Amino acid sequence: MSYGIKLIMGLIGTALLCIFVGGLAQSISSGFAGFWGGFPFMVIAIIVCGMAVYDYFDECIRKKK
Repeated sequence: MSYGIKLIMGLIGTALLCIFVGGLAQSISSGFAGFWGGFPFMVIAIIVCGMAVYDYFDECIRKKK
């Protein structure tokens, strides 16, 4: 796959994942669970999004030898 396609598709996929997980965390925190009930999921969501962004950087942006 060409570098440009890999860069664009990886960015789209990572952005969709982070938007979905972030919206889910916001929905849980503002709903019945409340802030402190949704806090553990919010922490997990931040960690997962961070790992997804790092994987995108590692696979698509960083030059490999």
